[in-house]
Amino acid sequence: MAELQPILTKDACPPILTPHALYISGQLPALPSGELPAGSSMGHKTSLCIANLRAILEAAGSDLSRVVKTTVFLTDMKNFAEVNEEYEKHFGVGGAPKPARSCVAVHQLPKGVEVEIECVALPGGGVKDQEVGDEELERRAKG
Repeated sequence: MAELQPILTKDACPPILTPHALYISGQLPALPSGELPAGSSMGHKTSLCIANLRAILEAAGSDLSRVVKTTVFLTDMKNFAEVNEEYEKHFGVGGAPKPARSCVAVHQLPKGVEVEIECVALPGGGVKDQEVGDEELERRAKG
């Protein structure tokens, strides 16, 4: 399995990097400390999920503009409009295409949260890639 590479990130289920995609497990609305803020709005909880996705993407050398698919899990579809309002602030901005998206209602989520977001992104092209340089990126791609 030389083509699969886990990306080590602090306190997160490691994403898997393949030559063609970066798979990131569902992210909860947690602060960097791991704390789940009680009583915050669905917009704030959504922004925390996306911030956690962003941190993992950047650790892997990608970014939100390279996300091609997201799946949003909600425990109550009445929250869709507020989640969507926040979601649109982060995806499809600056001329980037909006990723394909599914939104699924579920009975419950881990740790009793109301929203979780996972994604698939294209590898590379992010801030880290710009810092690393083309030669190093080619070396990494060859494994």
